[in-house]
Amino acid sequence: MKIVIETPKYSFFKYNKKGSQFVKEFLSPIPTIFNYGFIEGSLAGDGMEKDVVVICPRMSQGTVFEVAHTDGVINFIDDSLVDNKEIIYIEGFFSKPLFYFYFHLYATFKIMYYLILKRRISVCKFEGINWYNGEPKKESDLE
Repeated sequence: MKIVIETPKYSFFKYNKKGSQFVKEFLSPIPTIFNYGFIEGSLAGDGMEKDVVVICPRMSQGTVFEVAHTDGVINFIDDSLVDNKEIIYIEGFFSKPLFYFYFHLYATFKIMYYLILKRRISVCKFEGINWYNGEPKKESDLE
């Protein structure tokens, strides 16, 4: 699978790739705690390519790399549609409470985004994380 990074880790702006350009979609109230992108050539329920969360040090926007598989999935409803995010864990810090907090806050933000900017009520909800082979181990667990 070919992965394309749209939004680098720590960015406050959410980007989408349109053609060869990266276009700002919105300003988030919190920075992303992971690299965010998509699986090239895939198709998600929202009509766009499947979203992917990449847990590793910060990558530059436009970084492209290949993986054989994903490591889990973040179950998410966005704009009343299933919009799950595949997870790729490469290395680094993963905290289940922090990710749960982030995605609950992000869902609340998206509800307000649709209400205020799009002038409609929309369901946005974080429904949990499923790891295919168990959660990544914390560095302290490996010592």
